[in-house]
Amino acid sequence: MRIPYDELKAEFRRVLLSRGFDEGDAEAAASIFADNSLDGVYSHGTNRFPRVVEYLDSGLMDPHRKAGCVSSFMAFERWDGHRGFGPLNARIAMDRACALADRFGIGIVALGNNNHWMRGGTYGWQAADKGYIAICWSNTMPNMPAWGAMDSRIGNNPFVIAVPRSDGHHIVVDCALSQFSYGKLEEARLAGRMLPVDGGYDSEGRLTRDPAEIEKTGRVLPMGYWKGSGLSIALDAVAAVLADGNPVERIGTFDKEEGLSQVMIAVAPGKMDDAALTDSIVSSIADYVNGSVPAAEGGKVYYPGQRSWETRRDNLEHGIPVVEEIWERIKAL
Repeated sequence: MRIPYDELKAEFRRVLLSRGFDEGDAEAAASIFADNSLDGVYSHGTNRFPRVVEYLDSGLMDPHRKAGCVSSFMAFERWDGHRGFGPLNARIAMDRACALADRFGIGIVALGNNNHWMRGGTYGWQAADKGYIAICWSNTMPNMPAWGAMDSRIGNNPFVIAVPRSDGHHIVVDCALSQFSYGKLEEARLAGRMLPVDGGYDSEGRLTRDPAEIEKTGRVLPMGYWKGSGLSIALDAVAAVLADGNPVERIGTFDKEEGLSQVMIAVAPGKMDDAALTDSIVSSIADYVNGSVPAAEGGKVYYPGQRSWETRRDNLEHGIPVVEEIWERIKAL
């Protein structure tokens, strides 16, 4: 089934208002979830929303706790999220990183003690829409084995790079450091699909494309094997040090995935170049990639972020695909 964007957003907003959000925060948070689904990231939009409401009802997330600065040095600030509503805290932190970039050319906000930020790409698009280059990442609970290990001791830490264009067709990389995020595994399982490539291990220790088997074992595959494993460890260390926050090891002792460490970096290319020059460079790269010879007959080669635009147009015109069971759950909240 497909639901119009405005109807989906209104339903999210209704539920958030009933959980104590004020009008402005309910509107902003509903937009984040609706926009994630609009761009085709259903795993961190409609599909994830009922679970977030459970976190609100259990007190894991408090909509009244807002992130705030605890120390600063020129272009670098350290913030505490106070375990509030993760997506809104992350949005505030990225706004602040952009403001610092306005002054210094670059801005860094290390946000500790925050909750799950949902879709990392949200904050890359947020900065790029304002003309900034963005680099941001979050650590997670230990949910991926280090390369060569059986047990999970590192995170599939989401990592985002966004490069702006004035027309909004930004280059945006948004990826977990596992081959597939747990959200994507859930999305594939709900749709009854196998993964296009191996995504983890089954109970026999064999690589598999079956998302349900990987969810059972929790042994997701690091992207790039040992390279993804090493990058996960390094990003966790940098985030925890800059934020004076929790590393993956400590997050694993909490009841839920909470108290995360996140880093927001914004760079203002306009301090060196005008928007026209930035556009010409980024467009030439995107066009060059689009001009690749497709490996499959009739196929198309995309630059990162391009599919989001195409999905967004289709979903605005035809409605956002929603699993009927999940939609009924949301309406019943």
